[in-house]
Order: sequence, then structure tokens, then C-alpha cells
Amino acid sequence: MQVSQVKFTFLQSITDALRQEMERNDRIIIMGEDVRIWGGVFGRFKGFKEKFGENRILDTPISEAGFVGVAVGAAATGLRPVVDLMFVDFFGVAADQIFNQAAKMKYMFGGKAKLPLVIITMIGGGLSAAAQHSQCLYSTFAHIPGIKCVVPSTPYDAKGLLTTALRQDDPVVFFEHKFLHSIEGTVPVESYEIPFGKADIKREGKDVTLVGLARTVHQSLEAAASLEKEGISAEVLDPRTIVPLDEDAILNSVKRTGRLVIVDEDYPRCSFATDVAALVADRGFHYLDSPIKTVTALNSPSPFSPVLEEAFLPSTERIIKTVHSAFGR
Repeated sequence: MQVSQVKFTFLQSITDALRQEMERNDRIIIMGEDVRIWGGVFGRFKGFKEKFGENRILDTPISEAGFVGVAVGAAATGLRPVVDLMFVDFFGVAADQIFNQAAKMKYMFGGKAKLPLVIITMIGGGLSAAAQHSQCLYSTFAHIPGIKCVVPSTPYDAKGLLTTALRQDDPVVFFEHKFLHSIEGTVPVESYEIPFGKADIKREGKDVTLVGLARTVHQSLEAAASLEKEGISAEVLDPRTIVPLDEDAILNSVKRTGRLVIVDEDYPRCSFATDVAALVADRGFHYLDSPIKTVTALNSPSPFSPVLEEAFLPSTERIIKTVHSAFGR
């Protein structure tokens, strides 16, 4: 059967997944600041109030602790709330509700409780949004057992992964890189799921593995295209979800290439990059022909200045330089 396809931006793919699932399941509600009138900070819910009614599109006060807590209770009692947390930098206001309640409730009730809660939140720099609106922080959430963490890089992945998230009975945090909002890709019109814990090889290669997330997948692809001109064949692997993490896909890729560079926009300490490095050092050390390398944001708050922010973030040039160092150049 031929599947109809359409050209969507990253943001349109998210909106489409939400619309289709809200049509399919009337227990899904959306909560957040300005979601009813403005459709959220970037308009991803525009028109939803008219389509689904005010009882399913709930504007909240500027109180993340309050409305995330309400969402946890709503999920535990039968609804399927989607929370718009706006920027991931704001999670600290609702940390107890996320880390101590949503993440632990199923465990503390002996597996009997269901928590079908999806938190959609924006990550990443590149727009000069300064230190309180530019962080990634997915590693912080991945550190807490009980939370599934999704980090898509393409419109196709965004729609399929969000559809899967909306059908889960466990808390999911969906990290949406705001720099990717306008990128376009071909997306099936029909609803579809992408399973959690299954990585995708965005480009095959044989000399070095580049593991990236969200925006750094695209930077890695740019670096791979440039490296190919030098005779270096780089494989680009996108985990798509970091909880669960497709460890076998990473190990198998490194087994094929013999070298590993992890590109991660989060801070360098206790990060996704260090987690993958530890995984390969422990289970794939014998595959390596050179030391594991990482390219991350610097260990500093994100600068407001565009020039300083560019130096702060991972870049295609830094990836290429790091690959060179893995080859001893």
C-alpha cells in the first residue's frame, strides 16, 4: 500500500502528530501557558482550541510547579495530559513534580499506577536566547529512573516519536530543538509510530562514528560531507531516544569504524557524551583504534552575544577538527 506523504517543517510535524492523536483519543488534553489563545510560544497548538474545545486546551497560570503537578494527578487518574513546558530551562520550578512524583509513582505503587504524561519542552542554542533559554539538559532527565527521553532531529522522526510518546503509559519528556523548527522533510500523512530505543543511521561510513542528537545530527552530517572530500568516511548515528538508549547500535557502529566522536550540545560534565563514552569504553574498548573524543558545549552558561554563543556551541568545524585528532592529524 502506498503511503501519502507531505512536506512538513519540524514544527508542523509536531502539530500534526498532536492533532491526529487528539482526534484518535479524547482523553488527551494540553496544558500550558498561552496554549489556548496563542497556541503556545511558537504556535504549535494554533487552532486547537477551536477544534477540540476549551475543556481540552487549558491555559495555565505562570506556575510550572502548579500545572505540572496538576498534570501528574490528571495522568494518574485517567487523562493523558500533554504539558507545554516552553523552555527546558524552566524545569527546576517543577523538579519535584517531575523527578519525585511522575518518575517514581509507578514504582512506588508496585507497578499498578499508569502515568501517561508527555512533557514537550524546547532545548538548544543558536538563537541568542541567553543563559536561561538556551540549555539542552536532557542528560539531567535521563539521570532519573522512570522518565523516557526523546530527542528527535528530523520532521519524520519528530512526528513518529511524538505519536509513540502520546501512546505510552509512562512519563515521556519530548525535547524539541528550537533551531530545527523550520527545517523541512517528507512526512507520511497517516499516523505512524517510531519505537523508542531504536537508533537510526543517518549516513553510513567505515572510518569513524559520529553520534549526535537533535541539531548536532545535522552538524555531524555536514562534517561527514566535508570529511568525505579528504578521504574519511564518517558514519552518523542518531539515537533518537536516550532513555531507552540503543546501546547495541552504538557498539555495532564503533565495531565497524574503530573510532568514535560524540557530538552533544549539553554541558560536558555528567552528560550524554560522557555516558556514551563510558558505554563504549566498557563494552567496546577492543573495537577502538584511537581514544574516544567528544564535542560538547563549553562548561559555561550560554552567552547572549552571537559571537560568543557560536564559540560556546558545538560546530561543524569543531567536529572536523576533533575527527582529525582521532586520526592523529
